Amino acid sequence: MLGSVAIGVALVLGKLVVGLLTGSLGILSEAVHSLFDLAASTFTLFAVRTARKPADREHPYGHGRAENLAAFTEGVLLLVTALGIAYEAIHRLQPAARW
Repeated sequence: MLGSVAIGVALVLGKLVVGLLTGSLGILSEAVHSLFDLAASTFTLFAVRTARKPADREHPYGHGRAENLAAFTEGVLLLVTALGIAYEAIHRLQPAARW
């Protein structure tokens, strides 16, 4: 699991550098998508570690719901990413205003 986080960091940096150098919205959107994948992997890493903890006084049924919370957060992050990419794409498709 920790290896996927390290690979995610390398992917984000590589795509971001190439996207900024070329100005490609496609590559930049992939960099942002990879960034959110990295965040999701990190959430999953912590969620699995938390879910493995045994029940205690404050959590008599265990910590298993941590995985559900991480999955929900990952879904929200992907939705935010999609909305941001759509906004930028529409913005780039509109003709430049001529003064």
